[in-house]
Amino acid sequence: MNPVSELAFFTQLIRLGSLAATARELNLTPPAVSKRLAQLEQRLGVRLLNRTTRSISLTAEGELYLNSAQRILGEIEEMERQVSSSRAKPKGLLRVNAPLGFGRTHVCPAISSFVRLYPEVDVQLHLTDRPINLPDDAIDVAIRFGDLPDSRLIARKIAANRRRLCAAPSYLEAFGNPESPKDLMQHNCIVLRQNDAAFGIWRLSRGKQSESVKVRGNLSTNDGEVALNWALEGHGILMRADWNLASHLSSGQLVEVLGDYETPPADIYAVYLERLNLSAKVSFFVEHLRDFFSHKSNGFYPLA
Repeated sequence: MNPVSELAFFTQLIRLGSLAATARELNLTPPAVSKRLAQLEQRLGVRLLNRTTRSISLTAEGELYLNSAQRILGEIEEMERQVSSSRAKPKGLLRVNAPLGFGRTHVCPAISSFVRLYPEVDVQLHLTDRPINLPDDAIDVAIRFGDLPDSRLIARKIAANRRRLCAAPSYLEAFGNPESPKDLMQHNCIVLRQNDAAFGIWRLSRGKQSESVKVRGNLSTNDGEVALNWALEGHGILMRADWNLASHLSSGQLVEVLGDYETPPADIYAVYLERLNLSAKVSFFVEHLRDFFSHKSNGFYPLA
């Protein structure tokens, strides 16, 4: 037996639950299966199973071997799927989740160009005001911003992005331009209530110095477009991502403040469950997103 065959044999034995059932599945005699298991244990120098005529149970070493075997066999299967899917034609249903504003403005046209290239893919776009939980929802690819806390997900950066502080010229003429993060405490700040982030805490850094400022204002919302409109109307200082601000900054409708300070990262990622990593429709769509955003100039930066 080669090592891969031994791994497959052992996992199959545990799945079926008995030497007799494994013998029937492999079209062998029970003594042949018992001998094969004994040879595996002899080679490893440990006992993997406690077994009687009617039942088997894992030893501590057997449990370790099983867990590693399942992981290795899974990686081999995914590698083979990756090789085959690289030549596969994407088709079938693709379910995509994205934030409301970004989904309308950028993911929607990206999907439009994707289905023109791959007409056998049916796309369902779900727009939500907060991230969904992939393991619990029927979603193939989700678009997320910033850090990803869930280690079960695979993440591919599809666009570099940053947040900026800005305000309308009319507001800055009336109330002045902040010169340091602490000055924001004296200003009317338009605050977004999004996800589970601490409400009204803005974090800014310059070099090794980092500051967290509790900002206040008479306007707050959970909708980014509403907050942007309030800023355009001169109601206060806003922190938003470049993709949402770029055209307004270039036209002069908004002016950047504290531009020499950095804000928390807001890079844009496509995330998906590891088991879906090698699906042709998922892999082609993620690569399409990366290519689509690399050709846009409104608020995105070239990927490293």
